[in-house]
Amino acid sequence: MVDDDILDSQDTSEGPQQRPQSLMLAFFGNHVLEEGDLCVYSGSIIEVLGRVGIGEQAVRSTLTRMVNRGLLRRQREGRKMFFGLTPQATRVLQDGRARVWQQGAVNDDWDGSWTLLGFSLPESWKRQRHDLRSRLSWSGFGALYSGLWIAPGHVDVAGVVSELGLADHVKIFHAQADQATDIELMIRDTWDLESIAARYVTFDKRWTAHLDAGAGEDPIGTRLRLVSEWLSTIRTDPRLPARHLPPEWPARPAQETFRRVAEHTARPAQLMAHDLLETTSLR
Repeated sequence: MVDDDILDSQDTSEGPQQRPQSLMLAFFGNHVLEEGDLCVYSGSIIEVLGRVGIGEQAVRSTLTRMVNRGLLRRQREGRKMFFGLTPQATRVLQDGRARVWQQGAVNDDWDGSWTLLGFSLPESWKRQRHDLRSRLSWSGFGALYSGLWIAPGHVDVAGVVSELGLADHVKIFHAQADQATDIELMIRDTWDLESIAARYVTFDKRWTAHLDAGAGEDPIGTRLRLVSEWLSTIRTDPRLPARHLPPEWPARPAQETFRRVAEHTARPAQLMAHDLLETTSLR
């Protein structure tokens, strides 16, 4: 499981300040996930993350922390230390890749179904409750009531519940809303639509300005910030059915901007990574 601080960012007046762990995962997602069993030299990682304002000491401590959490593995080659993905990190990144590149931010094909999850945990299980709520939020759930969470569509969340060791305390159902249910009202009561929309608007404005400025001198750093910020943005969005959202929902233009910048930086970032990154095969 990945704690919140790996994926979260903090918004400031100058834009979102991505946490080193989030940027580190974006780095491995951009340059290692598709390459198979590959390790990257720590000096290369320091070089790339330095381009987005992360200092050497922060990079080194983040690498150590992620090794301790089972997200990265070390591999020594002579006097150099290389880092590669563990199966756990690979699963996290594959999930993020699906959210970013396959599902998208706009849900136009909702089939009318909902996934309901009810749980009752002992009062003393504060950590387990926090972990479950965090994972449910990432999976698109919102709190319909305190112990009853709901998500649009058929969400396979049994693996998450099992991984947390809570199968005996959780019940999962798949259902459709009765005609008496006001779905728009339910959505407004369950999710903070204003906050979700504001993040899309902020993302769209910032990266549209980037496109207008024509800044492309550092494609590898730009793409790293882009993917990390977009993942942080869509992480707060449960992909609610588009037909039940307010008119002119800002997810669509924000997604179009993301894809334009992603397309613009893809090839240059790949070429720069080829020159910058020292790698070796994972043993």
